[in-house]
Amino acid sequence: MRGALQIVLAAAFAGMAACSGPASDGATDSDGPAAEDEAAAEDDVNIDVWLERMEVGSRELYSARDAVIAALDLEAGDVVADIGAGTGLYTLLFAEKVGAGGRVYAEDIEPRFLDLINRRAEDSGFDNITAVLGRENDVTLPDDAVDVVFIADTYHYFSDREAVMKSVYRALKPGGSLILVDYDLKPGETRPPGKSHVRFGRAGVISEIEYIGFDFAGDRAVEGLEENYFLRFVKADD
Repeated sequence: MRGALQIVLAAAFAGMAACSGPASDGATDSDGPAAEDEAAAEDDVNIDVWLERMEVGSRELYSARDAVIAALDLEAGDVVADIGAGTGLYTLLFAEKVGAGGRVYAEDIEPRFLDLINRRAEDSGFDNITAVLGRENDVTLPDDAVDVVFIADTYHYFSDREAVMKSVYRALKPGGSLILVDYDLKPGETRPPGKSHVRFGRAGVISEIEYIGFDFAGDRAVEGLEENYFLRFVKADD
């Protein structure tokens, strides 16, 4: 049964092509660099437009940001990777949480987002943020270097999810955590406007991530998250 499932998943992965930036990572209700489909189509990565769309109280991952940060259980000195960092909302919150002894990798495939994050980091006085230009099939992080990988409202925009997630797996330290926050498409639900890239709900996502080699460590109820799930996966100790 497991072998058959892996064949099905491998076939699904093989039909994808890859992405983790604004034209492919962002959406209507959150803060990853994939905001709304129409936003990606209507502007040439206009930073002001993206800030207005992604950092507003009507967006779940913005309004619930403090609860999301608390649910991550970060500690001072942790190394965190914010994949599809977009405008850097969570990058800055991570930088404050892990402190001067920690490090935050802000990864995106759009250089203008990384420029914005660097400016915001400088303005906020953070020197523990490293901007990382990713590729469509690779987050380009060093191997076994990260304690926590955070992917919010971005996973469903990866076309080549298998390649991207294998690079995430390599970047995590043994025992490290992957946190995945994304729109919870219920069985039989019609995808709402702005969510055309969401292909399946949490069960399908869990199967795909387990196929990569991660262990599913459970979901968590986070105050303020109603449309999005919060899943934790672990890279097994070698």
